[in-house]
This record gives sequence, C-alpha cells and structure tokens, in this order.
Amino acid sequence: KATKSQDVKYKTKESTDLDKATAEATSDRSGVQEELDAVNEYLKKLHEQCDEKAETFEERKARYEAEIAGLKEALQVLENETALIQRGSLRGISRHVVKA
Repeated sequence: KATKSQDVKYKTKESTDLDKATAEATSDRSGVQEELDAVNEYLKKLHEQCDEKAETFEERKARYEAEIAGLKEALQVLENETALIQRGSLRGISRHVVKA
C-alpha cells in the first residue's frame, strides 16, 4: 500500500510538472507564432516594395506616348524661341543697314 501511495505521489507530481511544461510550451509557441506573423507581414511589405513587376503593354504605351507628347511640346517651344530670336536679329541688322 505504501508503494502505491508513493507511486500516486510521484505520478501526481509528474502530471503537475507536465502540465506546467505544457503551459510554458503553449505560451512559448504563442509568442513565437506572433513573432513569425510579424516577420511574414514585414516580408510581404518588402515584396510589394521591392519585387520587380512586369509592365503591361498598355502601361508602356501610355508612358511612351506621354514622353513623346512632352518631347513634341519641348520642340515646339524651342522652335518658337528660335523664330523669335531670328526675327529680333534680322530687325537689328536692318536698322544697321538703314543707318549706313
């Protein structure tokens, strides 16, 4: 009877120790899972920012058309300025010719 009583005492202590270990392991797992979730979320944000995304044909076409329109506008401005400068230069020459 003393042996059974001693066995029950040890089994109860072992059960209590296992319950504590289980509780600690569950708590540790929860903490690690939260950390993993945070790291995965950060990794997802990095992928969104850093992964190279293939540009569609429509996007490339729109970008090129906008670039061409800007270049045409710049060319037109330069041509108008050149025309104004040339007209101003000719007027100055004609004044000198008239005076002479």
